[in-house]
Amino acid sequence: MDHEITLRALSFALIFILIALWEIRTPRRTLTTSKKKRWFTNLSIIAMNPLLIRLVFPVFAVEMAQTAQANGWGLLNYLGTPSVIAVPAGIIVLDLVIYLQHVMFHAVPLLWRLHMVHHTDLDFDMTTGLRFHPIEICLSLILKLTIIVALGPPAISVLIFEILLNGMAMFNHGNIRMPPAVDRVLRFFVVTPDMHRVHHSVIIRETNSNYGFNLSIWDRLFGTYLAQPSKGHQELTIGLSLFRDPGRLTLPWLLILPIIGSVGKQPINR
Repeated sequence: MDHEITLRALSFALIFILIALWEIRTPRRTLTTSKKKRWFTNLSIIAMNPLLIRLVFPVFAVEMAQTAQANGWGLLNYLGTPSVIAVPAGIIVLDLVIYLQHVMFHAVPLLWRLHMVHHTDLDFDMTTGLRFHPIEICLSLILKLTIIVALGPPAISVLIFEILLNGMAMFNHGNIRMPPAVDRVLRFFVVTPDMHRVHHSVIIRETNSNYGFNLSIWDRLFGTYLAQPSKGHQELTIGLSLFRDPGRLTLPWLLILPIIGSVGKQPINR
């Protein structure tokens, strides 16, 4: 798709700036660790992941959707589904897939080892939403490419989804304050920061809830929705109980964490 990279980069930059300013203007919580050190670590991972993906993968999500459409691959292409249905259907199905993927990364100890990198952040802000181990990012892309080939969503549908994926990850991890009434209404449709913050609680039953990243319906539908943390948002402890030393949560340590770290009792099946 023409100008895909430019459009995605501009969208990312705009959303990043807006959420960053919102966090400065009306923060939800006082950060407990050095923001400078955390942001250096998180932004290093964020910068590393797209470079790695470009080295490893010959094709990306939007390109795969174009290839599938050109060759008639996937259910939507096979059925000749009109764009007015195929575009939203593609976004909704991909959203569901990412929800299910998230659950699996909490359920399978081997996958949890990778996902721990995301949860070891001792504070919760917009950069947390993009802090993922490179191998987890690669596995996620493989899953998306597989679903795109099987479903055959239009390229524009995949592009919109990719922008939403990054944008909503920054939004619902944002350390931003919203009026409670706005949050109550908004979370009927999408995942809000107060809704997703529960998922980053150190309390295991709270960690294993609120897996959605965009549409909130999946948590309600599959019984994983939890409205509020037991200790409230101000007293909520962020992170994992096994990893509390900020001095060890550096970039090199996070990259080898899946090998040296203990999975603890977090995985669902434990």
